[in-house]
Amino acid sequence: MLISFLTRTARAKQLAGVLAAACVAAASPAVHANDVIVLNSGEATLSLIDQATEQIVGTRISTGKEPHHLMLTPDSRSLIVADSVSNDLMFIDPKTGKLQKRLEGVEDPYQLGFSPDGKWFVTTGLRLDRLDIYSYDSKTETPTLVNRLPLATMPSHMAFLKDNKTVFVTLQVSGEVAAVDLPTQTVKWKMKVGDTPAGLWLTPGEKYLLVGMTGEDDVAVIDWRTQKVVKRIQTGKGAHNFRSLDDGVHVAVSNRVASTISIIDENTLTNVGDITGLLPGPDDMELTSDKRYMWVTFRFAKHVGIIDMNTRKLIKTIAVGRSPHGIFFDDRAPVTAPNGA
Repeated sequence: MLISFLTRTARAKQLAGVLAAACVAAASPAVHANDVIVLNSGEATLSLIDQATEQIVGTRISTGKEPHHLMLTPDSRSLIVADSVSNDLMFIDPKTGKLQKRLEGVEDPYQLGFSPDGKWFVTTGLRLDRLDIYSYDSKTETPTLVNRLPLATMPSHMAFLKDNKTVFVTLQVSGEVAAVDLPTQTVKWKMKVGDTPAGLWLTPGEKYLLVGMTGEDDVAVIDWRTQKVVKRIQTGKGAHNFRSLDDGVHVAVSNRVASTISIIDENTLTNVGDITGLLPGPDDMELTSDKRYMWVTFRFAKHVGIIDMNTRKLIKTIAVGRSPHGIFFDDRAPVTAPNGA
């Protein structure tokens, strides 16, 4: 009886997965060259926006529960969406949002990342207090679990060194940054940095590690070789996540509580200006290839926005789903300037 029950359960799960995949595929709209993909973590959907017209393309597409972050595979064939509560990864077409495959049994994938050589795939388990480390087969786009490393409390964001051996991880509740050795899956060191560390960014030459202090109003500058905080850069309350401005000098940090974005000079380690007049809760950011426009998700406003980086003004907002978080677009092909620019 038990074997029969488990067999029926497994078949039911398999059928449910097939049906879910079919629903996503059926809901996917026609191909557009430059669709913007936005993850609505509060309602388990993704929104597709035509980048040229700034219009929602079709209806919102279902994902697993709480999709927070997304990342291209090293070969750019697929975009991985991490569904943290559904315990799965969705591989989707990076241009259309169409489902390619779904990997179940990947527990609590909140944040995700690849080592620079693409051999290691890592996810943070925000609610399970651990780091899951996988080897990655690029031919089949399949991660294989190597180890689950306990890492309390609330491991969040990551940054990888170019040596392909080290990943830094922020621990939000304990207020620490940890350095993890990937080949041995061990913690090399931990250090206190302050209240609710989140986003991480390495400055040119991997000289310093920047940490967005979401529980404070600054970015901590860490000399990771000596494990010391050497400076704090005043930004705004809720300093959270980073996005390079692709000029080799500046990086943006979103301040979720202050509802601003600060621009940091990576050489002088100073705040050289704030973008204000934004909607509540700016979070993840993407930059167009011409560096003219930045798209940003507003976690507390059910909108994404477009910022003109020449004037540093918000010029357009687009309604999406509840609690928009991750954002991505493939901007290798040219598009027209945003409407109203």
